[in-house]
Amino acid sequence: QMNVGSYNLRYDNQTDSAAGNGWKLRYPIIAQVIKFNDLNVFGVQEGFHHMLNNLADSLPGYKWIGVGRDGGQKGEHSAIYYKEAKFKLLKSGNFWFSPTDTEKPNVGWDAALTRVCTWAQFKEIKTGFVFNFFNVHMDHVGVVARNESAKLIMAKMKEMTGGKPTILTGDFNANQTSDAYLTINESGLLKDSYVLSPIKLANGPTFNGFKIGGNNSNARIDHIFVTKQFKVKRYGILTQTFNGKLPSDHYPVVINVSY
Repeated sequence: QMNVGSYNLRYDNQTDSAAGNGWKLRYPIIAQVIKFNDLNVFGVQEGFHHMLNNLADSLPGYKWIGVGRDGGQKGEHSAIYYKEAKFKLLKSGNFWFSPTDTEKPNVGWDAALTRVCTWAQFKEIKTGFVFNFFNVHMDHVGVVARNESAKLIMAKMKEMTGGKPTILTGDFNANQTSDAYLTINESGLLKDSYVLSPIKLANGPTFNGFKIGGNNSNARIDHIFVTKQFKVKRYGILTQTFNGKLPSDHYPVVINVSY
């Protein structure tokens, strides 16, 4: 079994720092959340290169893979962290959300920004179990871009995974009623772990905007989808505060699966 997560870290910026929500204050707490929940593999969004290294330095035993959405180390990453003692990385790569060129950074459809997917194939060292992991951050503006990105993810996944067990994590900027979500959840390949889980600790949204209890919606925009080889045991949106502060403007989503 394994614990899987998706965590939008909130990008490092001066406005947050001035409001007391700076990255330097937040990342040690994020690291504690990850350790306490014993995440074996997880996707993060909005991580600049220095942020990902800060987090890795606070998480001994984890490695990360990914590329900046603007190419190389530039821009936000949709990185994947994994426990080196548990998993061997077999292969990995990236593709961009675009109707024309998915091999390099470019803005697709009506998106405001370049958007990238990082993927990996892992082997569990102890059992030999092989699975694929995709992590994404879809555009926050373009509805067409989100819908087309969802279709592109499914097409790439079908082409690349050959029916092997697969997990998709991310900030989709699309809630559970949206077309982009339905494209994935009704694909016949992936299902939302929230729907599958018999135990749910999820009383609201996944976005909080750094406001404690200030969001009455139940819109989940951060999701973890899994193929049928995974049995979801538990699902949680973790809403803890620390000294009256939230570690990010999104809550982490965490699941436990067996296979």
